[in-house]
Amino acid sequence: MRILLIEDDSGISRFIQQGLSEAGYAIDVASDGPEGVRFAEAADYDAIVLDVLLPGQDGLSVLKILRQRGLQTPVLLLTALDTVEDRVLGLDAGADDYLTKPFDFTELLARLRALLRRPPLHADVVLKVGDLQMDTAHRIVKRDEHQIDLSPREYSLLEYLMRNADHVLSRTQIAQHVWSFDFYGDFKVIDVYVGYLRRKIDQQGSPSLIRTVRGVGYSINANVDPSPAE
Repeated sequence: MRILLIEDDSGISRFIQQGLSEAGYAIDVASDGPEGVRFAEAADYDAIVLDVLLPGQDGLSVLKILRQRGLQTPVLLLTALDTVEDRVLGLDAGADDYLTKPFDFTELLARLRALLRRPPLHADVVLKVGDLQMDTAHRIVKRDEHQIDLSPREYSLLEYLMRNADHVLSRTQIAQHVWSFDFYGDFKVIDVYVGYLRRKIDQQGSPSLIRTVRGVGYSINANVDPSPAE
């Protein structure tokens, strides 16, 4: 999953960026309002974490601009302003959730997971493809009831594939959702991580689930035996 963080405090920004990266999210960071708007319109993000008190353009103004332009990406507001009136202003501006500073990072993660599960973007808590299932609330992956240990990046890649089961995803689409603007276009990295996933989720005697579509990308499908990896 790809997250945009719009935060001007460098200390808070580094803290959130490191934590989300360790949790397996791809993160892009903007440090003021106008830059945040440009980032939000330049890529397809799964969620935005938005500080309210920003230079150049405050967070509520940024949020209103994005909503007026039709962007429906879930937005979590961060702010030190914690009155009821402040929360109402944020929600009325189009925010999906609101977290006051200081906050516990585990709560930020939990709130992001909840936003990512909300319809219309992500309605299912448990994803299933054949006998492979992913509990997104607890980040547990099992195949035929055998738990599979994945790295954060492997988990993010598998989640993106499973949320788009039966659809062919290009390497560009995968890079945009699972990596960030720091990704330099070496698609071999994606192929390597698909190989990691195959070795972990394809158990002996079980059909392979991830199909290589040559020249395009990958698809996960319970009913199609994939061609060999490129």
